[in-house]
Amino acid sequence: MKGKITLILAIVAGLFLVGNLFSCIDAGRSKSARNKEMSIRLDAEEKLNKVTQDKSALETKFAKTSKELEEERSAHQATKKMLLQEQMVNESLKEELQKVMKLKEKLEGDLKEVVAGDKATKSKK
Repeated sequence: MKGKITLILAIVAGLFLVGNLFSCIDAGRSKSARNKEMSIRLDAEEKLNKVTQDKSALETKFAKTSKELEEERSAHQATKKMLLQEQMVNESLKEELQKVMKLKEKLEGDLKEVVAGDKATKSKK
């Protein structure tokens, strides 16, 4: 009977040993899976941080570029206004020049008449 009890205890101890061995193997697999998942999560978080920083830098660059574009538009509008004013001044000056030219021609004509009239008066005397 003592042999039977010893055999039963040996079998039970062997079962516990095998159960403990499988439990350790399963715990090792779980730990490995957990470490792998943590590594994946850390990589994903680093990528997210990098993308967030890149996005922030691009938003800053976009805002700066938009501001520069707005300044360029304002300068362009001012230049267009000045060009329009210059064109109007040029047109006005052309009109004035034409008036002066007509007046000059009229005065030259009048002068020729006066000179011709003086010559005619002198030749009659």
